[in-house]
Amino acid sequence: QVQLVESGGGLVQAGGSLRLSCAASGSIFSRNTMGWYRQAPEKQRELVATITSGGSTNYADSVKGRFTISRDNAKNTVYLQMNSLKPEDTAVYYCKYSGGYGAYWGQGTQVTISS
Repeated sequence: QVQLVESGGGLVQAGGSLRLSCAASGSIFSRNTMGWYRQAPEKQRELVATITSGGSTNYADSVKGRFTISRDNAKNTVYLQMNSLKPEDTAVYYCKYSGGYGAYWGQGTQVTISS
């Protein structure tokens, strides 16, 4: 089992920044992928960004150039630095861990961008 604890969500004005964190604990495999997904009201959950334990990253086109994903393998923690935020970035952001025997999700953190 893997437990994920997210933090860093909140309410900011358009153009502002937020940094999300997700700490993983439990049965962590050294080779894994962690990432962020988001779900806006009445929309499907979508990928935001992922990063492998080796440091390879992948971003949704909608966030390229504005969001940066990073990780600290020693702390089993992944971060999402979000800059130039837009109202359409408003959503619940979920952390995901994939590795070993399966995939696990965090509880989600609300990000709200006011115009």
